Amino acid sequence: MPLLLGCIADDFTGATDLANTLVKSGMRTVQINGLPGPDSAAPADAEAIVVALKSRTQPAEQAVADSLAAQTWLTTGGARQILFKYCSTFDSTPLGNIGPVAEALMDRLDADFTTFCPVFPGAGRTLYQGHLFIWDTLLSESSMRNHPLTPMTDANLVRFLQLQTKRKVGLLAHQTVRAGSKAVRDTLRELRQQGIEFIICDALTDEDLITLGHAQAGCRLLTGGSGIAMGLADNFRAAGLNLPDSTSSLPAVSGPQAILSGSCSEATLGQLQYVSGRYPVFRIDPLALARGQGLVGRALTWAEDKLGDVPIVFAASAEPATVKAAQEKLGRMEAGELVEKALGKIAQGLVERGLRRLVVAGGETSGAVVSALGLKALRIGPEIAPGVPATVSLTDPPLAVALKSGNFGGPNFFEKAFEVMP
Repeated sequence: MPLLLGCIADDFTGATDLANTLVKSGMRTVQINGLPGPDSAAPADAEAIVVALKSRTQPAEQAVADSLAAQTWLTTGGARQILFKYCSTFDSTPLGNIGPVAEALMDRLDADFTTFCPVFPGAGRTLYQGHLFIWDTLLSESSMRNHPLTPMTDANLVRFLQLQTKRKVGLLAHQTVRAGSKAVRDTLRELRQQGIEFIICDALTDEDLITLGHAQAGCRLLTGGSGIAMGLADNFRAAGLNLPDSTSSLPAVSGPQAILSGSCSEATLGQLQYVSGRYPVFRIDPLALARGQGLVGRALTWAEDKLGDVPIVFAASAEPATVKAAQEKLGRMEAGELVEKALGKIAQGLVERGLRRLVVAGGETSGAVVSALGLKALRIGPEIAPGVPATVSLTDPPLAVALKSGNFGGPNFFEKAFEVMP
């Protein structure tokens, strides 16, 4: 089976979120972490490949360059369709990077329009009349308004995306989506005739996402959250390709286990609270890291007699006020980079000490840890929670890894993750 779908994700947990959706739909999926080398070959048995970048918070010029490089590799490898994946909370700033990357991909692929749909009903993300909701709360009134890197203070995505592009932004309303794929195709054609090239698509349910996916069979470029991929496997089946209903088996991996958390989302803070009386926890203070107090070494020494069947936790997660105080002293980007670098070094030290099963919370943290460990590719397996699959690295020896977006998962996520991981 040839490579069918090439995906570009703007962070590592978003990549596994998308890969999870593709595996559930029946596409054998491999995640490539970081830009593959120009001479790297795509895995022969992959029908979908997700290239995980760390472009969400990069300068826009670098995000565009990396995304185009990923697209070139995927298209050269035979991908028939490209999907640009970003967070279901549309994490970005008024300068990008969603708009600039989408523009560059459109130009490269010679596409005259593209759609935007971050919706993920399983995690409470829905879009109505162009406004993004987190469950029953507008995005701008949710905890995302306090995100340390990409605070989201406008729920109107038509208005917000227009700040990031010179192209005209419009809306495909929910009533059209509910009318079916033909109505969507007809309306997309009408919007293009009006000069609208960026089209925000309403969706409230998985069925809406499948309709949108079916309507875009043959389109060179789609953009969205992981949910927009739900209907894509059906398009390839309709074209005569034999895809199974689902595929999620992974080889078993046994050994010591740990959790590394850099996310400061409400969901992750609640998950850490849930395990604080169950698992040993080592706290990471960015101010102590900045003072050069040997915190990484102390963390690894602390871990040596605790690594085993009971997971141990390394947490840099903190309440918004604490994060803000650290950022004011160190700088917003500098504080985050200190934590990411430290957690990456801790991950390296743990693996050297025999760690084989690892859960990472936070998109930026996941990118740093995966890069530090040199995990170039992940085989995608069963779902732990909506948007979070179990994975196994294509290394020797393999590592069982779960990469969790900060906002995903219920209170007992960490406990459940180790039950589902192979």
